[in-house]
Amino acid sequence: MIDINSLKFNNNGLIPAIIQDFNNKEVLMLGYMNKKSLKLTIESGKTWFYSRSRQKLWNKGETSGNFHEVMSIKHDCDMDCLLVEVIPNGPTCHTGNYSCFYKRVYNKDIENIEEDKIFDLLYTRIVDRKKFSKDNSYTRYLFNSGVDKILKKVGEEASEVIIAAKNDSKEEVIYEVVDLIYHLMVLLVEKDIILSDIKREMINRYR
Repeated sequence: MIDINSLKFNNNGLIPAIIQDFNNKEVLMLGYMNKKSLKLTIESGKTWFYSRSRQKLWNKGETSGNFHEVMSIKHDCDMDCLLVEVIPNGPTCHTGNYSCFYKRVYNKDIENIEEDKIFDLLYTRIVDRKKFSKDNSYTRYLFNSGVDKILKKVGEEASEVIIAAKNDSKEEVIYEVVDLIYHLMVLLVEKDIILSDIKREMINRYR
């Protein structure tokens, strides 16, 4: 444990705090803390921030109920940034998405991927995560957690598709359907079902 006063807050008395999922290591959001909100975070075990726009303290989940259970707080080598590992109780983003970082700016070689091959490429990557990867990826986390966790996520994502459709947002429906397809593919890999099995069944039904 270090003295909070030894951290390097900026001229406005703030320090950036990266919020990361404790289990799968995905980045959930970026917020700013002052000394008071950091103390409240440590004391309460829930994330507190300082709103630069409203100029007041705020407790994540106070309105939505989607609190963060704080597991650890680390600082970087320059002591001017925090990494807060949490267990989220629901979506972090105010849009209802799991993470605030859900819109892509750049992805290496994404423009060279042929649309008709994307499902096979995704399936292959998921297989690779299960059989060979030892990293802390979200896919690896799902496999480590077992089939019950995977089934829970499939159910949750199916519900998100329904909610998105009821909201009448085409963009939201597309986003949630992709989430559902991904988790269904994880389930297929877990059950050793290959895409060809699915394609053959679809062909049989099409006939």
